[in-house]
Amino acid sequence: MEASGRAAFVLSNLAEVVERVLGFLPTKALLRAACVCRLWRECARRTLRTRQRLAWVSALEPGPADSHALVRALARELEKVHMLPQTVLYIADAETFSGHEECHEQKKARKRNSKETAIALEKLLPKRCQVLGLVTPGIVVTPMGSSSNQPQEIEDGEAGFALLFPKIDGVKIQTFHFPKDLKNRVFDESKFAEAGLKNNPDLRVVLLFGYNSWKSGATRFLHQIVNPLNEKSIILAGGQVESFTSLTSENDACGVVGLAFSGPQIQSATVLLDQDVADERTAEAAMQRLKAANIPERNTVGFMFACVGRGYRHYKTKRNMEADAFRKFFPNVPLFGFFGHGEIGCDRIVTGNFVLRECNDVKDDLLHGYTTVMTLIHLGSTKPNQV
Repeated sequence: MEASGRAAFVLSNLAEVVERVLGFLPTKALLRAACVCRLWRECARRTLRTRQRLAWVSALEPGPADSHALVRALARELEKVHMLPQTVLYIADAETFSGHEECHEQKKARKRNSKETAIALEKLLPKRCQVLGLVTPGIVVTPMGSSSNQPQEIEDGEAGFALLFPKIDGVKIQTFHFPKDLKNRVFDESKFAEAGLKNNPDLRVVLLFGYNSWKSGATRFLHQIVNPLNEKSIILAGGQVESFTSLTSENDACGVVGLAFSGPQIQSATVLLDQDVADERTAEAAMQRLKAANIPERNTVGFMFACVGRGYRHYKTKRNMEADAFRKFFPNVPLFGFFGHGEIGCDRIVTGNFVLRECNDVKDDLLHGYTTVMTLIHLGSTKPNQV
């Protein structure tokens, strides 16, 4: 009893010991422990503030038909993560996330299936976090466990990932949604300010995703969003996706969604792999250009936005060519992305006050087809004690 009494005293009064013990807990268990007493609550808050590293959940294997593999993986893995998500970007394959559509009469059922899957997934996430969900024809994903795991280009079949961004000192990540106004042909650029895309000197990177690109006026609308942003000294990257599942109503004809990354410590670079990049040598040459940007690799995430016509079809049945080339030059940077219906980006570097642009002329176009855009985003140096 004497020993247990001393232990109880230590865990009720010595914050340094309590913080060290709580530091071993994953976030969900940590939040439950915070309810024990005021001391534990304060220690839990301090512990959470140190957890500023990106995390992710990957789903690469199909399972039972009652739910998507990403929903099951997220339900399982969120119990283990050591950070509190503030912003979540999830991307899943369009075919299995939305269900199969075999005839026009089943179109409504397919939409309902997609919405139900999205609701099931987003219910697992913290209520206060921003969520952006996309569905695309193919997925690029790094398996869980280590940032050095080999990224996979999954062009067919069930797959997906969820990128979990915590609150990071000096970094602001903001989701945005610009639906096309069917009554007005001209986009109101004042909406940029609300999304943090205008009058924001700390803006560094904008990931853009156009949806329902097959609908009338979609490409013109995307130009109205991209062209003003291209005048800024920022990184623009992304592509055209099948659809998206968050921040929207079912009545949207088409539009643009995305993530804006702001903060003076952010560094980023993009390279464009055009149609001439068609073998291992030219793919690696493109990665050498990205490597030459000298973006720090610690606390950095890579994105790959590729045309659905590339992949193994483009490289004469050789699979995973571009993801393998990326891993060769960036052995410790996780890579995520998709195969879509059009790409956004070019060769550009933004690091601190230095900006290198190769597409800053008025006639240059950031919208491409049958290409791949590779992007690095460095979120700043992490402190040694950050978990």
